[in-house]
Amino acid sequence: MMSAVVYLGDEISAAGYRLAGAQVRTPPAGEEAAALAWARSQAPLVLVSAAVAAGIGEALLRQALSALAPLVLIVPDLHGAVPLPDLAARLRGQLGLEA
Repeated sequence: MMSAVVYLGDEISAAGYRLAGAQVRTPPAGEEAAALAWARSQAPLVLVSAAVAAGIGEALLRQALSALAPLVLIVPDLHGAVPLPDLAARLRGQLGLEA
């Protein structure tokens, strides 16, 4: 059964997402990339906590974020221990607006 949303993150946040109807996984350290691959095959929208995203290799994460489908988004983690990527700074750098 394909879910509309899959959330990958901590157990407490996952409980909230589960109540909202999302399918959830809390991958152990070292298994984040496998969890992302599974999630991408399960739903058109994949929400990944910043903490889980930090455990996924940069190339794999970049590929997932830039793919047209499924949509993969990084969301804040419960404790805020891992900051979200600064998208505005990245775009300014890519456009040559910052040195």
